[in-house]
Amino acid sequence: MEINKFVCYRGIFEQDEINQLFVSIENKDEINFVSQLLNLTEKYRLTGNLYQSLITYLLAYHENVFSLALERKKEISEDLENTIKYDMNKIYSLFHIDLSFINDPFSKTVFHYQSTFQSYNKEGEEILSNLQNSLKKCMNTDEFYEVLYNHYYHYGVGLFGLNKAFRYHEGIEAIQHIGDNTLNDLVGCDQQTKRLCQNTEAFLNNLPANNVLLYGDSGTGKSSSIKALLNEYYKDGLRMIEIYKHQFIHLPKIIHEIQNRNYKFIIFMDDLSFEEFEIEYKYLKAVIEGGLEKKPDNILIYATSNRRHLIKETWSERQYDEEVNINDAKQEKLSLVSRFGVQIMYIHPKQKEYLDIVDSYALRNNISIDQNILHQKALQWQMRNGGLSGRTAMQFIQSLSGNMNENT
Repeated sequence: MEINKFVCYRGIFEQDEINQLFVSIENKDEINFVSQLLNLTEKYRLTGNLYQSLITYLLAYHENVFSLALERKKEISEDLENTIKYDMNKIYSLFHIDLSFINDPFSKTVFHYQSTFQSYNKEGEEILSNLQNSLKKCMNTDEFYEVLYNHYYHYGVGLFGLNKAFRYHEGIEAIQHIGDNTLNDLVGCDQQTKRLCQNTEAFLNNLPANNVLLYGDSGTGKSSSIKALLNEYYKDGLRMIEIYKHQFIHLPKIIHEIQNRNYKFIIFMDDLSFEEFEIEYKYLKAVIEGGLEKKPDNILIYATSNRRHLIKETWSERQYDEEVNINDAKQEKLSLVSRFGVQIMYIHPKQKEYLDIVDSYALRNNISIDQNILHQKALQWQMRNGGLSGRTAMQFIQSLSGNMNENT
């Protein structure tokens, strides 16, 4: 079985575990085939027809001159198309390979597997499922080619094509477990999220947009607002990479890796602040604005902080600072925040606004209780648990819902 004789898709089936699977097919070794396929099911989160689900996954993640060109919305030359179709002939045959040697009791597992995975990226899983179903319906190589062409063109390819959020750990890697909260779930910060969405939509539409700093009181929805953008704009090409200040030295490497991809990336920095002795902010300043290398147009930085002036300044510094040019020292510390063109303040709600948030969360969680009693309990809760804030309201509703479930 010649599974490695590809041109653009060279290497797609070269992993040992994939090779072993095809050896089992060639030998019609039913037991080893099923065992190896189930192991791959755990790794790649396969479902339905496990074999075709695996091939679909490998095709969706394979970055090559064809898939990357289509991600960037570039035209494919006739010569490249002929080369790709050479590969497609082989892949089409592999996709529809004869698996009739699989008998009961294994056939239902192999061809109709019911996934037990908890869904964390419904959109990505739906895209993969649709691709698999479309490939399955293809009657020839040309149709197979067209389906993949359209998939790469509309959704891109690889790690960034099917995932929303990422972190940096010796390289960019996907975050699998992402909350499903949306902007509609946020209560009490409508004006702030409106400004945030306006800037983000301009960014997605290739219009001038700014780096954003959300600052202010804790528990008021700063981080939740940014995270909700992912679920709102993922299908519009938005991706998010979360990094921490000790990783700022890697920012040039991260930017280099994503600057030529056809997505809009927000580099997300949560709870950003610096002590006076920390110098990581200098890396951030250079990346945002000030270094020789221009920040690419497909990247913005969104940060949250409990304080507007990100670098700590003390009264003792003002009184006893050994810096001769004190004003220069102050400007150095203020220069970071000035690089965020949009600065949005979040503040604690007033009591009525807090109770409105409680009412909204209670309705969404199907909590049926007299409003006066609900408000009384909510006010008692906030006095003991951090004051008036959206976070406190959510924690109160979660506690109340848990207690009600225990009593039923």
